[in-house]
Amino acid sequence: MLDRRVAQTFVELSDTLVLGFDTIDFLHTLTERCVELLEVDAAGILLVDQRGALNLVAASTDQARLLELFQLQDEEGPCLDCFRSGTPVGCPDLGAEPRRWPRFSVAAAEQGFATVQAVPMRLREEIIGALNLFGSTAGGIPAETIALAQSFANVATISILQVRALRHSEMVAEQLQTALNSRIVIEQAKGILSERLQIDIADGFALMRDHARNTNQFLSDVAQQVISRSPGMVAELIKVKRPR
Repeated sequence: MLDRRVAQTFVELSDTLVLGFDTIDFLHTLTERCVELLEVDAAGILLVDQRGALNLVAASTDQARLLELFQLQDEEGPCLDCFRSGTPVGCPDLGAEPRRWPRFSVAAAEQGFATVQAVPMRLREEIIGALNLFGSTAGGIPAETIALAQSFANVATISILQVRALRHSEMVAEQLQTALNSRIVIEQAKGILSERLQIDIADGFALMRDHARNTNQFLSDVAQQVISRSPGMVAELIKVKRPR
């Protein structure tokens, strides 16, 4: 049954190319599966933003959320060390090893945690965050559990980067299509001005561009107003001295 649930989790973490994919819900699901399958008491996830700063994005319990926020505010803890080094960082007994993270160890005990293990969320040289596991009893997290957690983190990282790349690709494609559509509108407007004002095509374009800049409008919007025979727009352009 456990093997089946683990396999289902890998499928769940891989199935991100769906309409309306929600990254935050996806990461909360990951923390829930970690607690369910890895026999830890809590889990949390920190992700880096565009400025390079770590942010708490998911936690399975309020205690884990508070401890993660403490790490970020105090800039001390195994999860931060894991992100900075790109390697797993853990402590089997925070009570016996307080000197490494003195303030974090106290904060962890206050939240009921005695052991911690952080694994990086990375793909090759790109590190996007850390998956953090917390236990209430000292003794450390078994090596096979850490290995499975790292596998979860790896699949989740690939999925997140895949979604980011897809959204970027869609954004670029949308921008390109918008540019192509705008170009068609502008060409039509140039023809209208050339015929109506008896000027060259190039001069019609220059009129629209100058007007767009002077009135702080998009060139495509000015062109659309010309096509729609906006009386105000045509009048404004007629007032301008013809370039040739």
